[in-house]
Amino acid sequence: MSFLINKIYKYLGKHPHYNSAIHAISGLGIGIIISRPYVANPVKWGVLLIVIGIVGHLYPYFVGKK
Repeated sequence: MSFLINKIYKYLGKHPHYNSAIHAISGLGIGIIISRPYVANPVKWGVLLIVIGIVGHLYPYFVGKK
């Protein structure tokens, strides 16, 4: 498990723009779910953005050098 985490950390450390983008997308998803009374279709959009953030964190594992 630590190999997976270290590989992801290394990739995110070398690609700061990608790192900030996936964290911003995840944060938007959380923010939309928190502010659900003010946004139309909040659960769909919030969950979609959070899933994109999670997949974005797993992407370096599958694409990074073996």
